[in-house]
Amino acid sequence: MIRQKKPLDLTAINIPQHVAIIMDGNGRWARQRNLPREAGHRAGVENLRRIIDACVEFGIQILTIYAFSTENWGRPENEVRALMRIFSRVLDQEIHELHAQGVCLHHLGDLTGISPTLQKKVLKAIELTKDNKTLILNVAFNYGGRAEILHAVRQMLCDGVSPDSLTEELFNSYMFTAGLPDPDLVIRTSGELRVSNFLIWQAAYAEFVAAPEYWPAFGREELYQALVAYSERDRRFGRLSDQ
Repeated sequence: MIRQKKPLDLTAINIPQHVAIIMDGNGRWARQRNLPREAGHRAGVENLRRIIDACVEFGIQILTIYAFSTENWGRPENEVRALMRIFSRVLDQEIHELHAQGVCLHHLGDLTGISPTLQKKVLKAIELTKDNKTLILNVAFNYGGRAEILHAVRQMLCDGVSPDSLTEELFNSYMFTAGLPDPDLVIRTSGELRVSNFLIWQAAYAEFVAAPEYWPAFGREELYQALVAYSERDRRFGRLSDQ
């Protein structure tokens, strides 16, 4: 039986242009159900499809997801291998549907740390979807905020950027998110209150919502509630409300 979507009032909320999500809690979701951690990661990938659909429905223009951090390499080897298999399978099975939906795939992070086969799949998916306009999907994969800043500084040094010419705008142009607006809203699932090295430059003035649900259970209605919470915030960017 097809579950009917609950009608949601989008006219009453302020839709952010750019939403970033720390997809946390796959393993704990699986443990609650006496399932292996890999089952939790598979459920998390299946949920991503639902969230992408919801972002398109709500009119969100940019979605950035934290898929695999530079620190995640320290997890058990069998779990890392399982994650790589899942990512590879997703690219095989989902990319053409995402392309048909108008999703433009971007990668944030360092591709050199992963297998050549997976690198080729990522680059092929980026090339296939590069002209799509419905939703930009940034996948932070083998990504860390500190590593990104170091990468930008190294590139500036290689280009001979002088200290006197360095501005925030110039620095932004060396980041993985160059050309994109900063996130308006960062959501972390599982109730944790950490940014975990995610977009630490770009999210300086983002609003933060800690959702209690584990990522596989964070669906369309939970995303809507996060948007409601965002709409209730007074974003001042260091100034006063009346300014």
